[in-house]
Amino acid sequence: MLGFVTGMGKIRTKFVCQQCGGESLKWVGKCPHCDAWNSLVEEFEPFSVKTESRVSQRFAEIEAEQVPVRLNEILQEPQERLETNINEVDRVLGGGFVLGSLVLLGGEPGIGKSTLLLQCGNAIAERYGVVLYVSAEESVNQIKLRADRLGSISSNLVVLSQTNLDKICSQIQQINPKLVIVDSIQTIYNSELASAPGSVSQVRECATQLMYLAKGTGIAIILVGHVTKDGSLAGPRTLEHLVDTVLYLEGERFHRHRILRSVKNRFGSTNELGIFEMREKGLIEVTNPSEILLSERPKHASGSVVVPSMEGTRPILVEIQALTSPGSGFGIPRRMATGVDVRRVSLLIAVLEKRIGLNLAGNDVFVNVAGGVKIEEPAVDLGIILALASSFRNRPVCANLVAIGEVGLSGEVRSVNFIDKRIQEAIHLGFTGAVMAQSNLSGLNLISEFTVYGVQTVAEALEVALMQS
Repeated sequence: MLGFVTGMGKIRTKFVCQQCGGESLKWVGKCPHCDAWNSLVEEFEPFSVKTESRVSQRFAEIEAEQVPVRLNEILQEPQERLETNINEVDRVLGGGFVLGSLVLLGGEPGIGKSTLLLQCGNAIAERYGVVLYVSAEESVNQIKLRADRLGSISSNLVVLSQTNLDKICSQIQQINPKLVIVDSIQTIYNSELASAPGSVSQVRECATQLMYLAKGTGIAIILVGHVTKDGSLAGPRTLEHLVDTVLYLEGERFHRHRILRSVKNRFGSTNELGIFEMREKGLIEVTNPSEILLSERPKHASGSVVVPSMEGTRPILVEIQALTSPGSGFGIPRRMATGVDVRRVSLLIAVLEKRIGLNLAGNDVFVNVAGGVKIEEPAVDLGIILALASSFRNRPVCANLVAIGEVGLSGEVRSVNFIDKRIQEAIHLGFTGAVMAQSNLSGLNLISEFTVYGVQTVAEALEVALMQS
């Protein structure tokens, strides 16, 4: 490692990748670890015996307490959680914040991260005790203005405006709160490092020390993280590996709905979804997202199909919209998709052309999931197929019909799981029929007012759905 001497002591110079955190002795255009271009930045890190001894001492204390034990002799202790009484948050977390856990929340600027955490902190403060909100980007007066807008605030919610990590850790040990919110990790700095706040070294070291503090004291700590232009969390990739839970708050800044999604959770499922509505009083949980997402659905319009999608253990009815129009005759026809994988849409277009004979090769195709929801499961394939065929033939699908099924390359309609929950949600919202795979009909309990059309191929599904219109 290169180094030079200044008035502050010996300085180490290194180049660190902003994507993966990998280090290099010299600057290169392409990171040798993750192959990212132009991601290496130069950092100066002072190295002293004091810093080395503190790090060595911390690891020595942890390793001294660890001894090998037999796996079958370990007594499983119940995990104590801090419930927020906000059902959408507790569902995504798996029941609440686990004591001693480290949670990372990311999202675009202005999406509502600070508002949501202030609501969660207030709810936990009212029920369990002291909650410390560390604001490294805003003053206490700005936090007070947001709190006044949200309504009544518990006296157990304590606010600290500080960016120095040592002072933050000192206050945490003095107050001993139940929950700590750090907003944000990119603005916290360790005075022993010469690099600027937000650099790879600072983010990694600050998060590591907060992780040791959380595990050692049993205090749940939430870190707010900035995101890059492509929507991923900024900083080294080791930050996501370090924490126990990674949450994303998604949505358009100028739309009222927000979606809380978990991409990593050591204490629960990563398939759950929380939906909120941004109002003057903060983020309000949406108890029936299907009704909200379908409230503005047009009646008797071609290219519109309703699909029951599973988000974790909860079914959500979403509207799949498709639009096909003749291409301009210049270049390659456009294929655009919002909310679903555009490559999956291209595959289903090929199935329609090969198995049904629809000539979509010269048409521009646009597919959209209304409401800003992103769907990844293959159970929406049949809905996309019906929406494309409906728009191409300009014939609407029956407004009271839902489509459920995966589509194979041979044009067959395959069965999906959780069919009972999907059907029950459709019945609850007033739908009277469903087009699904024939193999899903066995063992299905239905009411007499609900009609099920079992199909084996895409051709049969089109005949049934377009005939019902």
